[in-house]
Amino acid sequence: GHTTGPSLNNDKLYKFTYSAEVYVDQVKSSLQKSAGYRISSGVDVNLLWRNPENDDDQLIKVTIRDVQVENVNERPAAKNIFKGKSTEKIIRKEYLEALQRPIVLELVRGKVKNFYSYQNEPGFTQNIKRGLASLFQLQLHSGAAREVDISGKCNTTYHVRQDQVTKIKALDSCEIEKQGFTSHSQILDVSTKATSATIYVLEDGFIKSIKAEENYGLLLNSRRKTGAKIVSKQKLELKSVQAGPGLIAGKQVTGIIKTLDSSYVAVPLVAEPVISECKKCPSLSEHWQSIREHMYPEKLSKAEAARSFLSFIQNIRKATKEEILQIIRSENKELLPQVVDAVTSAQTPASLEAILEFIDFKDANTATLQERFLYACGFASHPSEMLLKTLTAKFKGDIAKEEIRETLVIVMGALIRKLRDREGCKLPAVVEAKRLILSRLEKAKKDDNVRMYLLALKNALLPEAIPLLLKYAESEEGPISNVAATALQRYDPSFLTKEVKETMNRIYHQNRKVHEKTVRTTAAAVILNSNPSYMEVKNILLSIGELPLEMNKYMLSMIQDILHFELPSSKTVRQVLKDMRAHNYDRFSKMGSSSAYSGYMTRGPDVSSTYSLDILYSGSGILRRSNMNIRVFDRNAELHASQVVIEAQGLESIIAATPDEGEENLDSFAGMSAILFDVQLRPVTFFQGYGDLMSKMFSATGDPINVVKGLILLTDHSQEIQLQSGPRASAEFLGGLAIDISGGMEFSLWYRESKTNIKNRVAMFIAGNTEVDSFFVKTGMETTLEVETTLDFVSTVQFSQYPFLVCMQMDRVESPFRRSVTKYESLPSGRRYTARRGKAELLAGNEYPLHQENSNMCRKVFGAKSDSSSNWF
Repeated sequence: GHTTGPSLNNDKLYKFTYSAEVYVDQVKSSLQKSAGYRISSGVDVNLLWRNPENDDDQLIKVTIRDVQVENVNERPAAKNIFKGKSTEKIIRKEYLEALQRPIVLELVRGKVKNFYSYQNEPGFTQNIKRGLASLFQLQLHSGAAREVDISGKCNTTYHVRQDQVTKIKALDSCEIEKQGFTSHSQILDVSTKATSATIYVLEDGFIKSIKAEENYGLLLNSRRKTGAKIVSKQKLELKSVQAGPGLIAGKQVTGIIKTLDSSYVAVPLVAEPVISECKKCPSLSEHWQSIREHMYPEKLSKAEAARSFLSFIQNIRKATKEEILQIIRSENKELLPQVVDAVTSAQTPASLEAILEFIDFKDANTATLQERFLYACGFASHPSEMLLKTLTAKFKGDIAKEEIRETLVIVMGALIRKLRDREGCKLPAVVEAKRLILSRLEKAKKDDNVRMYLLALKNALLPEAIPLLLKYAESEEGPISNVAATALQRYDPSFLTKEVKETMNRIYHQNRKVHEKTVRTTAAAVILNSNPSYMEVKNILLSIGELPLEMNKYMLSMIQDILHFELPSSKTVRQVLKDMRAHNYDRFSKMGSSSAYSGYMTRGPDVSSTYSLDILYSGSGILRRSNMNIRVFDRNAELHASQVVIEAQGLESIIAATPDEGEENLDSFAGMSAILFDVQLRPVTFFQGYGDLMSKMFSATGDPINVVKGLILLTDHSQEIQLQSGPRASAEFLGGLAIDISGGMEFSLWYRESKTNIKNRVAMFIAGNTEVDSFFVKTGMETTLEVETTLDFVSTVQFSQYPFLVCMQMDRVESPFRRSVTKYESLPSGRRYTARRGKAELLAGNEYPLHQENSNMCRKVFGAKSDSSSNWF
């Protein structure tokens, strides 16, 4: 009768040859140099039973025999790990026996309805059989189906042309238990592409040959040249058809199976997870001892520190709470902060329990460790709801130091945002933490408390917080309205409603009350960044000329930067300028030293980065705010990599100058606030109040204050891949940053000069490991990238005359960049083949060009200084 699936002839034995190959390599490489292996064997197939009621329901027996394991590419004898070893020795006797025990498939209309095998069979041999069984599943008419095979339940499309059938499986549609995680930021993450195609050639109603190929490509979004591919190929070819055993009579499948072998059971066709035990792996404390020396604070700007941090995290992820605590409890003061960074970044239930048992918020003496723990939580690559829940509980409890209380709630804000970005709006912990921050802000009486909750909102970026931020921006005094305004600046322009724009316009034009320059300029930046209307731009341009001295210059510079850097609002600005030609000259020839400038740091095929620097002075030449930003973006996403803002106010009395209008009563203050990888950190105060300033000024050594020091896990991608030929593959990409940012401000009354210095020292290390594990053999590739660099930013101001001289310098030192690729094949016995290629280069240093005016001033400043001026005080 007619069948809609392949049909076997009675009393025949079909003899096939079978091979399954695996390759691992770089994405663009040809397979001739890949690491990998091949399993080949004979496969015998015969029909056991055909349903008397339905021709299209058949039981077939499939037996694997004569198994061989070999290299997938020719290797010289010395590099061949299989040389001189029998298959039994490589696979182990009991596994080989299991592999050669036959399986039985029930095929109904070409689909595998039941897969019969033995219950207690090792997972990995069972999976190899599932990979072979899945090949026998096909339909003989074109069309789409959702079907189950070794890869899970997948969308599959068949194309049939005469005796050839092509089966395309959409791997991203497969439902199968998945393990793994990705980084929070898309730019730091890894993209995966997967394809699967099988071509069948039929003859005489049954299979003549099958060729299947499955490809996985993984690419680092930030550098698409770096990545890995895994290719899995299967081939089944008919060699001969011989006389074979006769059919078994019977009506019911179950009865036939029992007659055959009572130990047979129906087993799912979907692959089962297989975990391979690690033999000869070092314990966590042995591993820590081997990397410990690279983790001292003074070594934190070296790539080796970042590399050690990543390998430590990988080991912590396999460790128990007790093993982790043992290291934390026995380590010294110098190394503990780095251990805290790593344990917190590991983000496993065991590591979180261990660190929480150790950190005691009631103890004022361990504040540094508490802060390191909290920041590592804020930078978490895939934070859990549990983490936010725990921190919320700690916030309600006793905390010895006020700064830690602040940091804690600021970090809660960052976690709310990360969980919301992952569709976690409705999670109980998110709802609870949001409620806590919003309700406490409404009740807060003290300025410090208000500021701390506003900073938390600046991280959380909740749409429902916008009305509150508007209220604080417009009605509160300086520092508070400043935090609220800069929080609004961090929202995506799509959230900035008409109401937001109206409030920002009122603040900038001071329609209701006098505002500080810092808040007014932030309001202007919000307006100009969120698709401003013609009138909004016109009013801002008309105001230039009527503003306080330095603010005129600053706004003018901001407008010029929009034009020169082709920012989104530049079209509107150009249009308005054209129509206003008449009254431009006087307005736009203002003197002053404030400025705003943006430029590219790197422009690459995948990712570009920009810097922007703006500086606002008071009329007497004292810094009010300097703001340095670095942003990284690709076609779809943006990352605010860093922002360092130094703010000062009320310092005029030091140089006996007159404060600007409306700023007569400001308390003396200087401090610094930073954003790192989209997370606002707790601001640091240099001094507060005139007395504090004087004592610090006369003892000033010019020693920089450390702002951020530590290790951050940026890229954190881990995925398990079930190959359709049976083995499991894993891909892990980790990227770590060792960072040391310090900043300082010095005065010399003698030379009437002040100097601000920010030093960013960073080392980055990225490690990718892609591996296919078949128990008896592992093959894979490790990729590493490392770079160390220092970015210095110095601004020198001489205020002995007006307009005072300002020179800004931004330099990057020459930086070593190294990359390597190692391919390997290894046996559990320790026999291993490796091929390594590496490349090291020196990236030239760079002095970033700021605007022309700045270059002219630097000549004057450094021309005017005598040699002794480097001697401060």
